[in-house]
Amino acid sequence: MKNILEQIVETKKGEVLELKKRGSEASLRQQPFFSRTTLSLKQRLLAEDSSGIIAEFKQKSPSKGEINPAAKVGEITRGYAEAGAAGLSVLTDAQYFGGSLDNLLKARGANPATPILRKDFVIDQIQLLEAKAFGADVVLLIAACLEKEEVYHLAEKAKALGLEVLLEIHDESELDKINSLIDLVGVNNRNLKTFEVNVETSLRLAPLIPEQFVKISESGLTNAETVLRLKSAGFRGFLIGETFMKTSDPVLACAGFIQDLQK
Repeated sequence: MKNILEQIVETKKGEVLELKKRGSEASLRQQPFFSRTTLSLKQRLLAEDSSGIIAEFKQKSPSKGEINPAAKVGEITRGYAEAGAAGLSVLTDAQYFGGSLDNLLKARGANPATPILRKDFVIDQIQLLEAKAFGADVVLLIAACLEKEEVYHLAEKAKALGLEVLLEIHDESELDKINSLIDLVGVNNRNLKTFEVNVETSLRLAPLIPEQFVKISESGLTNAETVLRLKSAGFRGFLIGETFMKTSDPVLACAGFIQDLQK
């Protein structure tokens, strides 16, 4: 039986096939946002006054089901940015995470000056063209579903489009997939095969990630104390979605979290 990551990748292969059948590449290149100059999430995270928070718009997950189905992407992402988030993350996977490219488009429209990560399972370069066309500045490559050569090839294509690359790893075996084209290395504290979360994963892998990469911790970050502990271990970015989105007011939750970091 396939684990959840294998199921997601299988679905994604079908989606990519359909996208290519429609001959979408030319039309993607003609989209208004395709020619925009992208923003640097890396620079935002390295800025002296950066909160380090990458606030995520997420309405559903395979492990938790519906999280906040009525949330408005433009309103919430704008609120995140105004609260001091260094960057934004928008889920675009529809089947498993309830996301959409339309959400990415709306987030871009509401936040012209804030770096945005397209959060999805990228397996083909046409998804990079999609990311650029719909207003993303950064793309996610997940080491667990890509071979080393695929990571390099996709990172090369992303950089050619002016996109920054966040490579997500989960354990020591994926460290050799980091290459010189990567801008940011994320450690996902959630095991994508079992969906169990353990923040110690970030602390264990931190010293093994070369210093030239900006380190980001993802998943299971529920309080300022944990983030401060990760900061002292060398992390500059902290991707937080569920902690904010599961509340009745995600923007207020984000603002309070950032205030707690500054105390």
